[in-house]
Amino acid sequence: MGQNMNLVKIPEQKKQDYDELIRDGYMARVAFQDTPFPYIAPFLYVFDGTFLYFMPTKYGKKIDMVRKNPNVAVYIEELSPDLATHRFVTLRGRVEEVSDETERWKIRESFAEMIEEKKLSHNILPVLGYRPDEPVSVITGDDLTVVWRLVGVEEIVALKNL
Repeated sequence: MGQNMNLVKIPEQKKQDYDELIRDGYMARVAFQDTPFPYIAPFLYVFDGTFLYFMPTKYGKKIDMVRKNPNVAVYIEELSPDLATHRFVTLRGRVEEVSDETERWKIRESFAEMIEEKKLSHNILPVLGYRPDEPVSVITGDDLTVVWRLVGVEEIVALKNL
């Protein structure tokens, strides 16, 4: 007490840095509008350089919430185990369902490729509605999921302590 303490602000990331964070990642937290509290859920995602895509199952609370209000906040982070480095980006926008069948197929294919490239466990498949003993390619040929695209991003907060 009595010591002069200066507040240290976490520096902002440049666009190229947070685009890299988004491009290299695959897991996000998505906050949905719910009453009386927000609802937050983890989602796998793919990024095509322009849009973030999510592939939720066709059932559950998140589907009902998006139908009522598609506005969301998406949070992606990267941190070291000892927390010496930490960076994150929060994007506030809305999700819309991708209706074009060719585009949906391409996005599903991107999810399958991402799972293979990142060497993710097949135990992740149940979050997409599939059994873990199925080949990842089942994602491209089946229609158990909705494909959402993040659009209308109105605010981006990207900070780092690097």
